[in-house]
Amino acid sequence: MPHRTGTTAQRVRIGLTGLAFAFLLVLLGSIVSRSGSDANSVTIANEETNMPNEPLAELGVAPGSSESENAEEAKKQP
Repeated sequence: MPHRTGTTAQRVRIGLTGLAFAFLLVLLGSIVSRSGSDANSVTIANEETNMPNEPLAELGVAPGSSESENAEEAKKQP
């Protein structure tokens, strides 16, 4: 079995080409997955800003509120 000098260089070249291809494929997959999650993060950020600051106070059940204030709040709400 004779040893050829070109065979080793060719194997190294093919191996490096395969590694580069795999790297680019993973990079492309990462870009695609991030573009899909950006829309979700914007939606979550919008939902957080629309949340009331004090939800118990808006319902009128915050600690320290009197029963008369609760009754008035209940009458105002449809």
